[in-house]
Amino acid sequence: MKKLLLAIAGTCVAASAIAQDEPKPFTMDGEFGLIVTTGNTETSSATAGITAQQELENWSNDYQIEGLYKQETVIQDGEEVERTSAQKFFASAQGNYKLENPDHRLFAFSSYEDDRFSNFAYQATLAGGWSQKMWETEKTALEYSVGPGYSWAETQAGVDNDSFIVRGSAAFKWFISDTAKFTQTASTEVGSENTKSRAESALTATISGSLSMKVSLRLDHNSNVAEGVEKLDTETAVTLVYNFF
Repeated sequence: MKKLLLAIAGTCVAASAIAQDEPKPFTMDGEFGLIVTTGNTETSSATAGITAQQELENWSNDYQIEGLYKQETVIQDGEEVERTSAQKFFASAQGNYKLENPDHRLFAFSSYEDDRFSNFAYQATLAGGWSQKMWETEKTALEYSVGPGYSWAETQAGVDNDSFIVRGSAAFKWFISDTAKFTQTASTEVGSENTKSRAESALTATISGSLSMKVSLRLDHNSNVAEGVEKLDTETAVTLVYNFF
């Protein structure tokens, strides 16, 4: 009887361990950061985002939404006036169809960006091609995708800036410990009218349970901008991240 109970207990423990090791079919993280300054300089800024990944038998899908807003109080004609100095929205989705070797995939990508204070009123992209998971271990993972596409854009002056592009992207993960990880993502869209590049370096550490803290550096670069407009935008943020699933 004791042996039977021990066997049942051992089976339950093993089943529990297997269940914990199995990858989740859907994961979603939400992050939020807020900075408010008062005194000689009065500003308030907020950054937020959602990232999600869906792992199915034949598909591996990635979704991303980002938003940034900043408001500051300035003196104009002797009076305090509130002015918006940053307002940005970005969304993207990528579907990866797994081939016979599940690490080899065909991808379809779409994105849309609206940055009120950049050279462009909006930028949108559709692309497709080859995607491959180079490796995935308990500590690190690397994947990339490359393929042709098309970019639609309109400058703040109302000029269309559409062109065929070649898009490439890469994503690297390093699980430093059970409670900390480093991630690096980068993408570039090379076209005849403009080359648009994005990158993010981030360090995330677990605070408690599903709550983590993230320190990140984001870079946005456009090669063709109007005179007086910076080609490179940077964003350094400290945010709280909550794992919903």
